[in-house]
Amino acid sequence: MHIMEGFLPVVHATAWGAASTVCVGFGLRSIAKSVKDKPELKMLLGVSTAFTFILSALKLPSVTGSCSHPTGTGLGAILFGPLAMAPVATIVLLFQAVLLAHGGLTTLGANVFSMGVVGPLVGYGIYRLTKTVGLPVGLTIFLAASLADLATYITTATQLALAFPDPVGGFSASLAKFLGIFAVTQIPLAISEGLLTVLIYSFMQKYSSDELTSLGFNLTGGEERI
Repeated sequence: MHIMEGFLPVVHATAWGAASTVCVGFGLRSIAKSVKDKPELKMLLGVSTAFTFILSALKLPSVTGSCSHPTGTGLGAILFGPLAMAPVATIVLLFQAVLLAHGGLTTLGANVFSMGVVGPLVGYGIYRLTKTVGLPVGLTIFLAASLADLATYITTATQLALAFPDPVGGFSASLAKFLGIFAVTQIPLAISEGLLTVLIYSFMQKYSSDELTSLGFNLTGGEERI
């Protein structure tokens, strides 16, 4: 879930906000460089942002009374690198907080760090690693998107455990509880997001092949075909 408005202590909210601000700054530089060198990528960046907005806005009830949702950041991380997703996630989360009451302004930094920093970093790292060992491209994208989703929720659980350690077991016990709460709904969601991301990438291969080629995806030699 997005951590809701006012839920984190002030010190925690401020610290996560500061960390996310630095990442957003680097991300803006990365995006500016990409679109300056290749203006035709603006449309593809817009599609990635819309994909993140739509998926992360799909709040689904959890068996624990909380909610879970996909993140949609794996696709953008694969296409534009992990840095670009920090400002993208900030825009998405800001609109959701203001328009959908999903998340909050005081917890924006924490939510950006989990969904726009850690998730994309993990997804991009998995994508590069699986490509290096020669796995099929469909499988690399599935693993990248799925594990980016799970990494986001592990980070959120860690943030909550740090803010609210268990009175008896401390941080570790609290983390185990939060991870257990999210796992029931989030693991199936992560698998579904991975499959959907593979389908979206296949669609892009068909209708945005020039843009993908300009990003360095080898579509002519067959390696990147799903």
